[in-house]
Amino acid sequence: MTTSADPALRTVGLSKSFGGVHAVREVSLSVDAGEVKGVIGPNGAGKTSLVNTISGREKPSRGSVFLEGRDVTGRPPHHLSRAGLTRSYQHSTVFAEASVEENLARAGAFAGRRAVDVDAYIELAGLDAVWDATAGSLPYGQRKMLGLVMTLRTGPSVVLLDEPAAGLESSERPRIDHMVERCAEGGGAVLIVEHDMDLIRRLCPTILVLDSGRVLAEGETGEVLARADVLEAYLGSAEPATEREGSGVGD
Repeated sequence: MTTSADPALRTVGLSKSFGGVHAVREVSLSVDAGEVKGVIGPNGAGKTSLVNTISGREKPSRGSVFLEGRDVTGRPPHHLSRAGLTRSYQHSTVFAEASVEENLARAGAFAGRRAVDVDAYIELAGLDAVWDATAGSLPYGQRKMLGLVMTLRTGPSVVLLDEPAAGLESSERPRIDHMVERCAEGGGAVLIVEHDMDLIRRLCPTILVLDSGRVLAEGETGEVLARADVLEAYLGSAEPATEREGSGVGD
């Protein structure tokens, strides 16, 4: 039963194994409407596996996923998207042969009644200047921005962002900030997997740290990043994160 107190997204004991490899182990988390939460961790921590399992790309081995109080465990991605849970990918995912306008029209047609106006996002992403260009002709950064705006076009209540800043120029990254902030201000719940620690600090008041598929720490971003066990797992040493911001992590 859904109530006003239900978080937008909640997982309970979520696990995913591939043969003998335990990619995600008993992960319980929640993201409220209007909240932006980050997920970080070292290489092989299970971050993308977690997003894949929540979003229906992979079926969980154990545990549950709840969307606004409804059990949606194991449902396929298209079902979850139409129910309000969508995700972006590390790499741009667009219809290369179609124009920017047509790409957004297709996202809206897929979403049906959930589709929302994204004029503000189009402007924030700088796509208004390339409206008639084919997506495949755009530079990588603009293609990735288009993929994100297509995700938002579907009117999600929960957005999972898998490394939204990866591959972007430093001058393009503030556009991500503006779009995430606008989404949250509109009541969207945003879960961000990212290795750009500056972006995590800017956008995420709270974070969850994964290590070997398990939750190592969760809480206020500054406090979590100052923990010795987090520094050891994430950076390989107990040096302050500000001294090693250039270190990146994978999935």
